[in-house]
Amino acid sequence: MSPNEIFGAIMLFGMVAVIFIGFPISFTLLFLALVFGGVGLGWGQTFDLAYLQIWGTMKDEILPAVPLFIFMGYMTEQAGLMERLFGALRSLLAPVRGSLYLAVILTATIFAMATGIVGAAVTVLGIMAGPMMIKAGYDGRLSAGAIAAGGTLGVLIPPSVMLVVMGPTMGIPVNLLYTAAIGPGVVLAGCYIIYTLGRSLINPKLGPAMTMEERREAYEAMTTEKVGAPVVALGFLCVTVMAALIAYAVTGSIVAKAPLLTWGIPAAILAAIAGYAYLVSPYFRAVMLGIAPLSALIGFTLGTILGGLATPTEAASCGAFGATLLALLYGRLDFKSFKNACVGTLTTSAMVLFLAVASNVFGAVFTKLGTSSVITNALVDLPLGDMWKLALIMVLIFILGWPFEWPAIILVFLPIFLPVVEKLKIEGLTKLELLIWFGTLVAVNLQTAFLSPPVAMSAYYLRNVVPQWSLAMIYRGMADYMVIQVVVLMGLFFFPDIALWLVRTLR
Repeated sequence: MSPNEIFGAIMLFGMVAVIFIGFPISFTLLFLALVFGGVGLGWGQTFDLAYLQIWGTMKDEILPAVPLFIFMGYMTEQAGLMERLFGALRSLLAPVRGSLYLAVILTATIFAMATGIVGAAVTVLGIMAGPMMIKAGYDGRLSAGAIAAGGTLGVLIPPSVMLVVMGPTMGIPVNLLYTAAIGPGVVLAGCYIIYTLGRSLINPKLGPAMTMEERREAYEAMTTEKVGAPVVALGFLCVTVMAALIAYAVTGSIVAKAPLLTWGIPAAILAAIAGYAYLVSPYFRAVMLGIAPLSALIGFTLGTILGGLATPTEAASCGAFGATLLALLYGRLDFKSFKNACVGTLTTSAMVLFLAVASNVFGAVFTKLGTSSVITNALVDLPLGDMWKLALIMVLIFILGWPFEWPAIILVFLPIFLPVVEKLKIEGLTKLELLIWFGTLVAVNLQTAFLSPPVAMSAYYLRNVVPQWSLAMIYRGMADYMVIQVVVLMGLFFFPDIALWLVRTLR
């Protein structure tokens, strides 16, 4: 190795060591890049690299979607949409054993389709469901794991902020990553549901069904909703538009522009039945007021992206507008809630975007020193088959997910592994499909970072709002769901079609 390559290796190990000590990641990356680059490459070249990387990041057309999606998430939280959704599902599923587990996971899954903020999801779910589960006698370990794991689905299921950042890093359109992530996200949520319901059926004490008194209280709480037809109409409209866009994209690919009647007549019949039920049943109205708002946001975002009508940035602006409109319709849009949403957006966006800038500068210096090529060539030259090389990369990312959060792994380490993946040849996959599949594998892999100690942020979010559950018990509960995540990751590894079937269909 040349002196510069050795210098780059020292910079990489120094970065890991300093971050382990507890220094902020962004400032650490920028400081090390400037110091090591200045000594190894010269100060003039280092500052030129830094300037070009910062300017290139500012010109990226995808990154503006990050603050828009984050604002949508905070505004959704301020509007109380998640509480209404949870109340609707809890009331609908009341007779089922383990109904609160099911309501938590379904709420987290649907909420993830409207926003990708893990901290908000885990916190709100903990506030809503935690006391109910304790009062109903639910198992604390299983309950804590369901809330923590369900809340992390937002990092995988579109419109995930992580995928927005990953797309430009890998050079892949974000809409393709979104399309590929839907399948694994649904499979993962389904496995959570099967696990919790299966354990509740085997041992009813873990998740008893709600009593008649609890069902009556839930019903009364739902039927006192004051907002009516405007919100439900908006939800129906957006769901219909989203279904039409997806149906057109799918049927257009399969049967070359199938006629409107193939899906229009059934949709009209269902809409008529739903409209009649809305008029005659206050319970149905209450349920729809819990489900329709988030359905509207999903229509604003995923429908336009999957239908090919909008880029992720344009869809994010639609989602931000939709969340603000719903908050206004529910009477929750005041100066305080708007200020809280703006401050939260500024804080989170500044963290993500500053980390993106610092990581790009660090990566440029690291690559220029030549160490990146040394690592890439070492991995390529390993006497392993292509699938084994990919498995090794997944293991390394899984290990990195324990001390690091996803921004550092995507922006610092993923560019090191990407050249290796581009040289792999997997039978039956084109180069683009290989990269999309790899990106989805990384996304599922990194979801475990929110459940793996010592930086398992979901545990700390949950502990703050449900102090009755100890941190040790929350960790034990999350460990069960980490096993499920690993199983799903292995399934996706051996069966790429879980991620690619929808991509191929919509293309």
